[in-house]
Amino acid sequence: MINEKFIKFQTTIAITAGALILSLIIVIAGHASWITLDDHAADAINQLNFEDFLLKGMLGFLLFAGALGTKLPHLRDQKWEIAVLAMGSTLISTFFIGFALWGVVQVLGINFGLVYCLLFGALISPTDPIAVLAIVKKMNAPRRISTQVEGESLFNDGFGLVVFVTIYAIAFGGTQPTLLGVSHLFLQEAVGGILYGFVLGQLFHYLIRNTKEHSIELMLTLLVPTSGYVFAEVLHVSGPLAMVVAGLIIGNRTRRKGFSEESQQHLDHFWELVDEFLNAVLFLLIGMTMIAFTFHPEDWVLMLTAIPLVLLGRYISVRAAYVGFNRFRRYNPWSVRILTWGGLRGGLALAMAMSIPAGIMVIPEKHIDVREIILVMTYSVVVFSILIQGSSITPMIERAKEWEVEQFRRGKRN
Repeated sequence: MINEKFIKFQTTIAITAGALILSLIIVIAGHASWITLDDHAADAINQLNFEDFLLKGMLGFLLFAGALGTKLPHLRDQKWEIAVLAMGSTLISTFFIGFALWGVVQVLGINFGLVYCLLFGALISPTDPIAVLAIVKKMNAPRRISTQVEGESLFNDGFGLVVFVTIYAIAFGGTQPTLLGVSHLFLQEAVGGILYGFVLGQLFHYLIRNTKEHSIELMLTLLVPTSGYVFAEVLHVSGPLAMVVAGLIIGNRTRRKGFSEESQQHLDHFWELVDEFLNAVLFLLIGMTMIAFTFHPEDWVLMLTAIPLVLLGRYISVRAAYVGFNRFRRYNPWSVRILTWGGLRGGLALAMAMSIPAGIMVIPEKHIDVREIILVMTYSVVVFSILIQGSSITPMIERAKEWEVEQFRRGKRN
């Protein structure tokens, strides 16, 4: 409410910033022995399994809610661009960040292996659908740009997960992946998740069409990200992709043919409330997670290195995609800049970083392990993308809108 009345930042940015400030106050007060809350707060954060809480709890709700409000015709218009950005750009970014980071640690004399650098590249390269939908989508960017940003963030999880799991197996499983194994994993997780989501969406479309009770309609939509998400794990297919596909079907087909006008209002209000509440909790936790970290001088150097490397990797991967796009269609000249600066990272990257096992020492005398380095680098990129990129992208979007208006005027004159 303070933010709404006085500061007027985007809500999730304000919550993250407020949580960071609160974390700093708790840490400083603890070190100065004013109020000894820092140890209790760190214990509370550490007891929360952030990985399970997000990946097996909140994620299904947030992706389903985001997909409900996405227009399927817009996605069809940009289907090839979204596919290339979700797969090709993610792969280019992963390897650029990994090899660039490895070069930096070699110069710094830190014994951080190439496979761990590539692992960081894999978890930080996919854009986060929760952060993107919470911040960029609400800024009303030009339609094609908005569709590419939203579509890429919704669909790159499946491919990003395959890359992450493959490199994770090399780093910690002692196995050498084969082309057949990677292809099988991709088909099972990504393609299987899409097919399962389609079946799930059609099933609930049929159920919703056959009831006129508003409360039952809403309860049926709640079953998709709860039991539907759990069953995706039983089938070993991508739950996030299934939620996106099911949400698109219910948000587009069922909205037109299964809901009355009054039911559509109930649906929008209910899922908007769920989305806002869970986003608030997630971004609060992102800000508070800092309390659980112990920062060493080496961590600060790598944190400051990771931010420009990730931004550069994002720019190169998007620019490479647009070299091909521009051969077939004309785009807004601000597209690459907005896609680069609007490619936000959030809780998903942190959850993957927290899944890395502890105890593999990089600097034993300071008890710095692989997990700590990847976690602090991920955290710095996530906080920078939410606070700095999220709060400063508006001028770019306004310039892109102005270009669209000018093109419309020229076309009208001609």
